[in-house]
Amino acid sequence: MGDVRGGCCPPMDLFRSEPMQLIQLIIPMESAHLTVSYLGDLGLLQFKDLNSEKSPFQRTYAAQIKKCGEMARKLRFFKEQMLKAGFSPSSKPAAQADIDVDDLEVKLGDLEAELIEMNANGEKLQRGFNELLEYKLVLQKDGEFFASSQQSATAHQREMVSRQTGEESIETPLLQEQEISTDLSKQVKLGFITGLVPREKSMPFERILFRATRGNVFLKQVPVEDPVTDPVSGEKMEKNVFVVFYSGERAKNKILKICDAFGANRYPFAEDLGKQALMITEVSGRISELKTTIDAGLLHRDNLLRTIGDQFEQWNLKVKKEKSIYHTLNMLSLDVTKKCLVAEGWSPVFGTKQIQEALQRAAFDSNSQVGAIFQVLHTRELPPTYFRTNKFTSAFQEIVDAYGVAKYQEANPGVYTIITFPFLFAVMFGDWGHGICLLLATLIFIVREKKLSSQKLGDITEMTFGGRYVILLMSIFSIYTGLVYNEFFSVPFELFGRSAYACRDLSCWDATTVGLIKVRDTYPFGVDPAWHGSRSELPFLNSLKMKMSILLGVAQMNLGIILSYFNATFFGSSLNIWFQFIPQMIFLNSLFGYLSLLIIVKWCTGSQADLYHIMIYMFLSPTDELGENQLFPGQKTVQLVLLLLALVSVPWMLLPKPFLLKKQHESRHQGQSYEALQSTDETLHSEATHDSHGHGHEEFEFSEVFVHQLIHTIEFVLGAVSNTASYLRLWALSLAHSELSVVFYEKVLLLAWGFNNVIILIVGIIVFIFATVGVLLIMETLSAFLHALRLHWVEFQNKFYEGNGYKFYPFSFALLDDEDD
Repeated sequence: MGDVRGGCCPPMDLFRSEPMQLIQLIIPMESAHLTVSYLGDLGLLQFKDLNSEKSPFQRTYAAQIKKCGEMARKLRFFKEQMLKAGFSPSSKPAAQADIDVDDLEVKLGDLEAELIEMNANGEKLQRGFNELLEYKLVLQKDGEFFASSQQSATAHQREMVSRQTGEESIETPLLQEQEISTDLSKQVKLGFITGLVPREKSMPFERILFRATRGNVFLKQVPVEDPVTDPVSGEKMEKNVFVVFYSGERAKNKILKICDAFGANRYPFAEDLGKQALMITEVSGRISELKTTIDAGLLHRDNLLRTIGDQFEQWNLKVKKEKSIYHTLNMLSLDVTKKCLVAEGWSPVFGTKQIQEALQRAAFDSNSQVGAIFQVLHTRELPPTYFRTNKFTSAFQEIVDAYGVAKYQEANPGVYTIITFPFLFAVMFGDWGHGICLLLATLIFIVREKKLSSQKLGDITEMTFGGRYVILLMSIFSIYTGLVYNEFFSVPFELFGRSAYACRDLSCWDATTVGLIKVRDTYPFGVDPAWHGSRSELPFLNSLKMKMSILLGVAQMNLGIILSYFNATFFGSSLNIWFQFIPQMIFLNSLFGYLSLLIIVKWCTGSQADLYHIMIYMFLSPTDELGENQLFPGQKTVQLVLLLLALVSVPWMLLPKPFLLKKQHESRHQGQSYEALQSTDETLHSEATHDSHGHGHEEFEFSEVFVHQLIHTIEFVLGAVSNTASYLRLWALSLAHSELSVVFYEKVLLLAWGFNNVIILIVGIIVFIFATVGVLLIMETLSAFLHALRLHWVEFQNKFYEGNGYKFYPFSFALLDDEDD
């Protein structure tokens, strides 16, 4: 667990947080930027905001922050453009000299202007290209329509001529065509409009045209086989080529308005076939020219974006650093001469030398004539909590911090959580087959941790990856407890020797264990495989796991109370030792410590005593004889003494502490009711000092202290019972896990095996695998994890852990990658 950084830092100690100090820095203006930059590289100082009364716009460096924000916006724009182009920025920053911020601002502005101009030109060319593609389709489809119409008109005319020359028949029209249209000057010249309309709008388009012109139009639509890119929206959509014939200028205006309303793109069209062919050739030539131009523009744009991408990470990091530096400088206050900045912040004691070296280096590199002044301030303010963790211990510390951050230098449950958390999980998850599966899954994360740590993972995957070492210990302990329970996917094995029992006759397996006789020495490790499958398996394992749960629970609660003693000793609180630690130990162990002792004695002696009866009548009839429930001589006297101690410990916790606190308060402030008059300056200084530290002559509310102690006492007395019962969840979940394993094994795998059919067997194996993974390895793992979490947060930590501190968040450039802009 040691973590030595360059030989300058002491070994990591998780039991108590690092000693902290409040320091003050007086930094000359000319070296302020470089000083904060070096302190950000160091990452050992948490600055206090000395300008909290000012708004962000009233602060000294608001303009610089705005400039950095604008540069960050340009970089986000570049990133969006790169992602649209189909490639991401280079993850390895280009090795270049450190660029000046002002030069970078100019460069980013030029690049943004160039890229915006290229995008605008590209969009304009692409729109023209799409319009030409649509125009070509109109020329082709409408050309086919006009050609076919002309052919049919010619054929119709020939037919009419042939009819006129032939004999009249009953089918001959009464009015011949020449009689209908004798005057060519009276013939109406029809106009037409061609274009494309979205296919989904084609039917409403036709209907509106018909109604608006009262049927005085002729509309022809031909669907385009492939989707067409719309020039306006740029989206691919299915379209129809249309041609509308109309008569009159009024009808034309109506049709044009309807086309605009339906998003129909109109294109000019010539009736002459020669002109049509010429226009198709011209449009095809312009399409090929535009295609070449667009490709060249895209290539140039991609080259520009790749050049930006090579330096993007370096520029992005530079802008983030500058923005964070100016944010920090805004937290510093100007002195009266406006030539220095004053900073205050928390730092670990071990970082003093490194901070001083950073200050000296900044003064030298900035050619400052005056160096920064470093001094330690004395304060009563509670310092932040700082634990130096590594990739193994950080996940366990996060489990504790999720409940509450430790108060400054109080005992940290994270040290014990490293072992107790995975162990209690394993008690509920005990199966060495499932443990091996969990171990293999975790090893994949651990083996590939370097690759995965640099990738963007999903929420659940990232959470699992962050807790990979927690899951590793959970799986190892699960293998251990699985060997103790002797369960491999609910199947027992004789791993450590042969069973100590054998059948007296062939029918003994259908009876209870009375039919088994002991023929060998006791099974050396864990549960004897002979218990599995017998009728008394469930009563035996229930008794074993229930008693084991109580033993583990009482042991962990005792550990919590012992840690409260270390806290009281460390903070010099003798009242908490005499009137909290001692009565709590006496109360808990007089009742449940005694129960644990009875369990161990019963196991060792093989007695048939009823522990339920003993504990119940210890309260109801403490003077009655125990009879056959007596486990050792003098048990009745011991029980009377323990009961008396438990009863005495309750008022011991409740009454003395409030009165002693009141006495301490009175003695501390005795003689301070009357004091000599002070001068005005001294009075103001005294008030300012008291206000700055948040401490003055506070009123001692005895009623509040007494009620608080009463609540604490009741909570502990009732909690001792409820918390012990809560540990029975270890037995309940272990039983549920074991029984689910048996159901899946017997009712799925063995049942499928019994059909002697390969297909049914394969289906049964698949169902067994999915049930095991889905229910036992995912849902049961989550369930056991949450129950182990509750046992640590409530049953263990409430005995000693206040958890009302706040984390140490140093100003560090190493944390910039984890933060959003």
